[in-house]
Amino acid sequence: MLLPPSETKADGGIGAPLDLAALSFPDLNPVRRKLVDNLVDLAADVPASMAALGLTERQDAEVARNAQLLTSPTMPALHRYTGVLYDALDVKTLSRAERSKVNARLAVASALFGVVRATDPIPAYRCSGDSVLPGAGPLGSLWRPVLEPALNELDDLVVDLRSGTYANLARLPGAVTVRVVTATGTTISPIRNTHSNKAYKGQLARILGTARSEPNTITGLIRVARNAGLDVRRTSDNSVELRAE
Repeated sequence: MLLPPSETKADGGIGAPLDLAALSFPDLNPVRRKLVDNLVDLAADVPASMAALGLTERQDAEVARNAQLLTSPTMPALHRYTGVLYDALDVKTLSRAERSKVNARLAVASALFGVVRATDPIPAYRCSGDSVLPGAGPLGSLWRPVLEPALNELDDLVVDLRSGTYANLARLPGAVTVRVVTATGTTISPIRNTHSNKAYKGQLARILGTARSEPNTITGLIRVARNAGLDVRRTSDNSVELRAE
């Protein structure tokens, strides 16, 4: 499953500083290195950083995070990202066996790293999918040439929970997409009703991530979700609706 990232991230960590060689998908490292260096250099100019990253004056601490990208401690990606979706996923309450399954099945989209697996050690940072960094340009033009091949080479069924901004960084035509809707079938906007949209996606990620057997078809996905109490309905060969109560 490919999760969206979150703007909010946990502080601290006990892991060694960022080592790109320790991350999954090594073919992405040249772009990762370019963006990391860009953010570190940009952090020396706080006003320019805030403008490029769309930050307010009360978010200046995010610039300090970027300044320390190469020296700050790391932690596994699934523990670094926070917010509604990750609260619903709630990895801290999983058993050891469930955590092992989740670590093998879940990955997170990232504007800075392209995609990271659950256990990849990353620092706290600030960079959004719609950021336009000086000297780098739109992130989509950087990521698509390398990220699309990396993700489309995956043999397993891919369930794509990314928001539109992050889906724009790499197209995955074979992935199963999930639309969260009301009981009457009206789309629950990830912008206007962020909490509900993300909470249901987090529940689905927990259910599929901890299932006894990993679904390898859309039919299997629907069966596992329904058995866990979610109302999931197929809408096309590679899309489903998740109905909120």
